[in-house]
Amino acid sequence: MTLDDVEEIKKLDSNNVVESIKSFGDQLKTAWQELRLVEIPLEYRNVKNIVVAGMGGSCLGAHFVRSVFDLSLPLQIVNDYFLPTFVKGNTLLVVSSYSGDTEETLSAFSDGQKREAKILGISSGGKLVEELKQKSLPFYQFGSKYNPSGKPRLGLGYSIGATLGVFAKLGFLNFTDQDLEKVLNSIEKMQLGPEIPVEKNAAKALATALNGKIPVIFASEFLAGNAPIFANDLNENAKVFSNYFLIPEANHHLLEGISFPDSLKEVIKFVFLETDNYDQKIHKRYAVTKDLLTNKGFEYVTYKLSGKDRQTGAFEAIIFSSWVSFYLAAIYDTNPGPIPNVDFFKEQLSRLA
Repeated sequence: MTLDDVEEIKKLDSNNVVESIKSFGDQLKTAWQELRLVEIPLEYRNVKNIVVAGMGGSCLGAHFVRSVFDLSLPLQIVNDYFLPTFVKGNTLLVVSSYSGDTEETLSAFSDGQKREAKILGISSGGKLVEELKQKSLPFYQFGSKYNPSGKPRLGLGYSIGATLGVFAKLGFLNFTDQDLEKVLNSIEKMQLGPEIPVEKNAAKALATALNGKIPVIFASEFLAGNAPIFANDLNENAKVFSNYFLIPEANHHLLEGISFPDSLKEVIKFVFLETDNYDQKIHKRYAVTKDLLTNKGFEYVTYKLSGKDRQTGAFEAIIFSSWVSFYLAAIYDTNPGPIPNVDFFKEQLSRLA
């Protein structure tokens, strides 16, 4: 498929993924504003640590917030049925499930109640919201207006906006209406939609470069939370294998792991997320890493963020990775919306209950 064929792309996108990507800013703003109406007990301000429990796209917002913002409390993310042993009454437990019916998250919610954690929920509905209501626990329930695809990973703006709203309201981080407007103005200037031709569209260009390759993402510092978002987008939207590594950690092990088999260099393409806002020590590591990859015969591409600060740069990276994965799906002539293998797995698992 030609990526500049807007009509063909529209036919392929039967779940309206395009509009969900375009509506990220509206999701973010809506959740941020609506969260103000959620009554959170004053005692929640006195917790000593934070745990966010969620699976898949429902926990990506927590990864993002933890990386980009300076939280005053330690935050741990749990993608499992059970919580760490330290969780107790002085823990803020945020249970996040787009559908509200995620098995692991409901289990973690139950575990948190037994440990008397301070619980708050983020969801669109389902069993989670029902139980939160029954227990008279605070929660934010978002709608689907700005996520017409209905896919959790494409409702990331709701998750991030709500998470920021909760933490800002409790005094755990600094984020204001002015900060939000700066972010929204920045992402609105991005020209990556289907109507923008390949020669002027960085997302289409990168998707084209990744055709037939396994994308491996490199990121650092405040973009550490963008790396799993990028890989998740590629997995679920483009249906391709992808993984991510963080520098400097990757320099201590991965560089040896690309030696064999020799065929690796034929299928892997590394993607560096770069920004002027990295520390100079990281810039040096990126340069040496690239030299080593070139010497080993590997291909890599770089996407340099235009955002002038951490927040605008990180949000820019979210929009960029969404579009890259969308266009890579189009290249493979696959609908980016459905996730048939995940749905099949859940169906088979339910039969074993």
